[in-house]
Amino acid sequence: MVLHLSPQLCFLWRLYPPLRPPLIPPAAYAYCTVTPKQTTPTKGITFSHIFQQCSTMRALNPGKQAHGRMVLTGFVPTIFVTNCLIQMYVKCSNMKNAFKVFDRMSQQDTVSWNTLIFGYAGSGNLAIARSLFDSMPQRDVISWNSMISCYLQDGFSQESIELFIKMRKMEIPYDHTTFAIVLKACSGLEEYYLGSQIHSLAIRMGIDNDVVTGSALIDMYAKCKKLQNAIHVFHDIPEKNWVCWSAIIAGCVQNDQCIKGLQLFKDMQKSGTATLDMYAKCGNMSDARKLFNSLPNRSLQSYNAIIVGYVRNDQGFEALEMFLSLQKSGLAFDEISLSGAFSACAVTKRCLQGVQLHGLALKSGLRSNICVANATLDMYGKSGALIEACFVFDEMARRDAVSWNAIIAAHQQNEEIEETLSLFVSMLRSRMEPDDFTYGSVLKACAGQQALNCGMEIHGRIIKSAMGLDLFVGSALVDMYCKCGMLEEAEKIHDRTEEQTMVSWNTIISGFSLQKQSEDAQRYFSQMLEMGVMPDNFTYATVLDTCANLATTGLGKQIHAQIIKLELLSDVYISSTLVDMYSKCGDMQDSQLMFEKSPKRDNVTWNAMICAYAYHGLGEDAIRIFEKMQLLNVKPNHATFVSVLRACAHMGYVSRGKNYYQKMLTDYGLDPQLEHYSCMVDLLGRSGQIGEALKLIQDMPFEADAVIWRTLLSICKIEGNVDVAERAANSLMQLDPHDSSAYVLLSNIYANAGMWGEVSEMRRVMRSGKLKKEPGCSWIEVKDEVHAFLVGDKAHPRFEEIYEQIDVLIGEMKWVGYTPDIDFMLVEVEEQMQQKNV
Repeated sequence: MVLHLSPQLCFLWRLYPPLRPPLIPPAAYAYCTVTPKQTTPTKGITFSHIFQQCSTMRALNPGKQAHGRMVLTGFVPTIFVTNCLIQMYVKCSNMKNAFKVFDRMSQQDTVSWNTLIFGYAGSGNLAIARSLFDSMPQRDVISWNSMISCYLQDGFSQESIELFIKMRKMEIPYDHTTFAIVLKACSGLEEYYLGSQIHSLAIRMGIDNDVVTGSALIDMYAKCKKLQNAIHVFHDIPEKNWVCWSAIIAGCVQNDQCIKGLQLFKDMQKSGTATLDMYAKCGNMSDARKLFNSLPNRSLQSYNAIIVGYVRNDQGFEALEMFLSLQKSGLAFDEISLSGAFSACAVTKRCLQGVQLHGLALKSGLRSNICVANATLDMYGKSGALIEACFVFDEMARRDAVSWNAIIAAHQQNEEIEETLSLFVSMLRSRMEPDDFTYGSVLKACAGQQALNCGMEIHGRIIKSAMGLDLFVGSALVDMYCKCGMLEEAEKIHDRTEEQTMVSWNTIISGFSLQKQSEDAQRYFSQMLEMGVMPDNFTYATVLDTCANLATTGLGKQIHAQIIKLELLSDVYISSTLVDMYSKCGDMQDSQLMFEKSPKRDNVTWNAMICAYAYHGLGEDAIRIFEKMQLLNVKPNHATFVSVLRACAHMGYVSRGKNYYQKMLTDYGLDPQLEHYSCMVDLLGRSGQIGEALKLIQDMPFEADAVIWRTLLSICKIEGNVDVAERAANSLMQLDPHDSSAYVLLSNIYANAGMWGEVSEMRRVMRSGKLKKEPGCSWIEVKDEVHAFLVGDKAHPRFEEIYEQIDVLIGEMKWVGYTPDIDFMLVEVEEQMQQKNV
């Protein structure tokens, strides 16, 4: 199957090559093909991506081309897409078109207004920007910050201060950014008196020690020639980063205190905390560790910076090593270092070490600190110690949103679904407002239980809260709707999600794959590549699974080539999926080759090969691989025994099948699941032991499903056992009254037994219940294109040639002794028509 690219994107990328995503080769654009579903780009994400790309690269002409194409196709953009278009025109300095797009919007949000205001201010039209600002129906803190910042950037510091004063009089809540902008204006005007007032306001709000506000205060005092005040603010900041250090050193130089500036620079080098923090936040832990090791005197702050840095970069073992080093150094740990150590235990699943840390928290008196308590709770939850997590939660004197999120996530991760939802209700009753992490955990719980109604109620609450569909919440909703079978709703959520990343694409692709909608999953994979989003191992494995379902070898081989290029074959999951994909596409030679070349093999890889042989009826080979797996001490699991028992059933190895079934119980301690019982029923039935098969079903510790009863019913057709067939059919009809196969099979069993009255009754029941046998469907891939056919289908333009060739093939099959399986066809249908339909 070819990855179809939308013609709009191909046109634009051929017109302006720099906009091409990195994953699609240049040659692909010359051979763009269009499927019926892709004649117009019905997905807003396509246009939003182009507008964002054009905005980043200041590419006005391709942006206008995309805008024109969007209008011509009749696509109605969402507010998000329109905002991306306005942003593109603003960044390309085309304010005329930006205003036209804005003016034609049926509804503008604050992003629309803010973007236009910033554009006019940036192009020197400050009066128009202010006029738009005054016309806004609703202004949030971002709007005020934008307008104040516009005045400041254009050199109108006094006006920016006046606007801040107006903002305060109107009692608009301000944030760190507001203070930073206004303090910068005070710096430019050397307004010490106003700056000190803002400092007092920051103290009352409790954000004067924040690094953003603190750095702005240092800069303001230094430029107002109040260096001592600046130094006082600097010393009051508990966790200094490189911005704070830079501000105070620059302040010393500006006030002709160069010696003091040099001394502070040396202090910065000695402490290393600021630089360590910078390296850690940039993910460069190698240089952070080198700097840490070179420090002559290591402070608690430097230890905290390296521990937190390792935790943020998912290097839990290194973080624990540094915490141990801190203890040996003689320095007393604080809540930051202890919380970091708990988080490291959570990452590495080291519950025992976490228990020891809990003891340290109790001895040091830090257990009452909410940050430490939350980290302890999170550690127990991620380690599966749910009782201990609940104990910590119950002991907490004060709980914040992080505490509730941790306990809810702990129950969800441990599959305590009802308790997860109950805790969510308790959180709401405590008047604690849920955030995106809360909703993510609760929606996962609904997906796991397939509790659609509950999930929809939570979705409604998210909409009412005006939270917006960020990546985390959007992906959780898509996952929930996919697992509950609501694929159309999942698509809508995916398309409305503000930002599309690898996570959101993986969620929608895996969701459709889970529901066996493989073609749609592949379509989304194609769109993902169009957007320039790099797939990961999970993406490739999921799409390979869809290739196996559709037997689309072409796309499977394309992905295999990409995997080789990216050197991902060492991933056991990917190599196992390749074994499965090639076998289901009928290429056992490549399947065996992939298995033999796999650099690592776990039970998933072995299972894939055993299943491949069993799938193709090669029972001896399947059993041979299973025996080899045991010799190499690879522990089989439930899936292994399903494939082995299926192979024994196909080969008629009754005693060996029984032996393997018993071995699963005694040697490996694996309790049989529905799939194993189904295989055993098939095995016993094929050998004529229908009574034993029925007894096995009756002795099962749980209710048999439709697959087991259908298997038994099919066996009764072969053996002609009417009594057991009636029992199996009745059970199957109760489980799924709309399944026509039960009626068809039982009708045929009656016909073979000469019970024509019962046959007529079955036909009457099917007519009264409006039951029809679903037409069979088959497909074949020819020259990278999939052709699908239904029974009696004449939609294909070359159907006459196809049916002529089918008649020839049926004749040749009969010549070599092939007998088609017509068990699921109604007896009343003529045998020739039955064989043709099969």
